[in-house]
Amino acid sequence: MNKKIVKKIAVVTVLVGLVVIFKVLGLGQYLTLSYVKASQEKFAALYADHRLPVIAAYMMIYILVTSLSLPGAAVMTLAGGALFGLWIGTLVVSFASTIGATLACFVSRFVLRDWVQRKFSDKLKTVNEGVEREGALYLLTLRLIPVFPFWLINLIMGLTKMPLRTFYWVSQVGMLAGTVVFVNAGRELAKIDSLSGILSPGLILSLVLLGIFPIAAKKLLSLFKSGKTHFSER
Repeated sequence: MNKKIVKKIAVVTVLVGLVVIFKVLGLGQYLTLSYVKASQEKFAALYADHRLPVIAAYMMIYILVTSLSLPGAAVMTLAGGALFGLWIGTLVVSFASTIGATLACFVSRFVLRDWVQRKFSDKLKTVNEGVEREGALYLLTLRLIPVFPFWLINLIMGLTKMPLRTFYWVSQVGMLAGTVVFVNAGRELAKIDSLSGILSPGLILSLVLLGIFPIAAKKLLSLFKSGKTHFSER
């Protein structure tokens, strides 16, 4: 059997095993808003005594959750705000979420991209060309707009030919606004009753406009340049 296929089977086996363990042991209960709120004082005391180990453990758990596309990233972000405060929380969450997202993208690419690109090569030709030409801009837009699931973007971008280094830095920048919103909300964790209450319609609209702005600005600039060229030719 091909070595690459063996590696893919091994990776899939490990991933499925981790997800099964997560489900069987009921670890999802520890990634709920109610659990985090109930344990807030205990975590705060632990952090006060062991700052660096707590930050390291938090980042490892966050990276694992996001790389496996498990539910709980939003709750983890709120917990980061409640535990570390705005500045440290934003820094820790920003790097942990981006590293986890990049790992999820890598796994999706390693396991599925070759098959998807081979199976749908004709249909994906335009997509690949678009990603190569303006992929960073579109990913930035997707990251800025909170209506698209975090994990879905990771997996879909893994099926494209976008370099992982580009995926990483664009995700780091693009997710920063949303990270600040959730980390800041986490500072008032006791007052939060649901995740939906964090993103008000006005805030969502603001982030959507922020996400659309890069593409709109580029299109307007292109139109301006083409109009200027046309005028000079006349």
